[in-house]
Amino acid sequence: MTNIIKSRRRAALLGAAIIAGAASVPLAYQTSSAFAAPASASVTGVAANNSFSSIVDADKPAVVTIVTKMKASAQDEGDDNSQMQEQFKQFFGEQGIPMPHQAPQPQSGERAQALGSGFIVSPDGYIVTNNHVIENATDIKVTLDDGTELTAKLVGADPKADLAVVKVDAKQPLPTVAWGDSDKLRLGDQVLAIGNPFGIGTTVTAGIVSARGRDLHSGPYDDFIQIDAPINHGNSGGPLVGSDGKVVGINTAIYSPNGGSVGVGFAIPADEAKMIVAKLQKDGSIDHGYLGVQIQPVSQDVADALGLAKPAGALVADVTKGSPAADAGIKQGDTITAVGEKAVSTPKDLSRLVADLSPGDKQTITVWRDGKSVDLKVAIGGNDDGKPQQAAFNGAEKATPAGPRIGVSLADLTPQVRERIGVPKGVEGAVVADVSPDKPAAEAGLEAGDIILSVNGKTIHDASEAKTAVAAAAKAEKKSVLLLIQRGDNKTFVAVPFSAA
Repeated sequence: MTNIIKSRRRAALLGAAIIAGAASVPLAYQTSSAFAAPASASVTGVAANNSFSSIVDADKPAVVTIVTKMKASAQDEGDDNSQMQEQFKQFFGEQGIPMPHQAPQPQSGERAQALGSGFIVSPDGYIVTNNHVIENATDIKVTLDDGTELTAKLVGADPKADLAVVKVDAKQPLPTVAWGDSDKLRLGDQVLAIGNPFGIGTTVTAGIVSARGRDLHSGPYDDFIQIDAPINHGNSGGPLVGSDGKVVGINTAIYSPNGGSVGVGFAIPADEAKMIVAKLQKDGSIDHGYLGVQIQPVSQDVADALGLAKPAGALVADVTKGSPAADAGIKQGDTITAVGEKAVSTPKDLSRLVADLSPGDKQTITVWRDGKSVDLKVAIGGNDDGKPQQAAFNGAEKATPAGPRIGVSLADLTPQVRERIGVPKGVEGAVVADVSPDKPAAEAGLEAGDIILSVNGKTIHDASEAKTAVAAAAKAEKKSVLLLIQRGDNKTFVAVPFSAA
């Protein structure tokens, strides 16, 4: 089982069983002795015995169980889990968390089920859940809190945000739960997670907000709320509610080395979800905006090299040919600082702001270029998925030092080196042959096999030019030198500070 689990459970169809082997999994429960008094008139607040009952009484009737059927494909299942593991492994690798083994998947041709949760947002039967709960479903069944089972139809889904809307037709108006304000959540605020873990029935767990703004590298909307309220398989799509009984998040994934909750769960913020849900209800789909740039954070060293007052913005490492960014005149080396009137502090800000736009929208992009701000008019394009790949380096020839103050040795891109590391003929630059472990280049992340394409904006054709450009930067008494490097198909800027010796 992967260490990140989108909390639904698939199983081969065995009679009327929803979950295979669920009884063998130990359940963890968490309680709390305090919960802030809710502001909603429909929720009376916490009683003298510190009960959450008033919140549960108001919200539980609007929480549903969703069971879908699909034809399992071993190939699809493998791809899905590989993608999930790839999306999250970078974040957890940075935390030093181990990667446990994967659980076996249904074999090709088997009938499979997915179990998840959802919540009703309108009396006429619109229900919010996760996209991964209903993805590839051939049949969707919704069980209301009173036990009524209804057939649902898919209204729309957004895989990038992992959100979906389904609809049921009921004979009478259904109970609903209202959206809350997730932006007001603070670390330590208490929350309740409601859903149907393992198919045992609607369950309520309590916890606190452990962290905000978690980026799990799964898409442009990564801004997860981390919680310690226990959530498990089947909780996906269920509501995370705050002290006023309103939905502040949608429970989506857990970290689990053993398949069960260990108190590290993730929820999509309500302020992000409700906008997407509204679009799905209206149009049935979303086409996110696309700019066509490869971006990276601006460190203090990069800011010093570019003359920025502070380390903020999204540095453009590459521009896709024929993209909206290229058509608008955005260049490699620009730092994007604003989209319209909204400031861009990080690459995630830019991804989110562009993804929120629609294809065809006209927008002003502000960039920092050559020591001043420049406004560019951009016609936003349709969404595009490009995945850069990495390439390994197995050595270089005729390595020469680039100068003792950054700690790299360089080599020319000879035909032999090109063939060895798979560099196309059109790429020119200097190959990093060796990196001294105790020098600034190593600390900045340079690796053997990286190709230096430019130094402080000056295009590099060979090792000699790179060495000369680095020496010129040092002579000009700059704090750092800005290198544009290529690693595989991925281009990125690296600011390397000069050492004292």
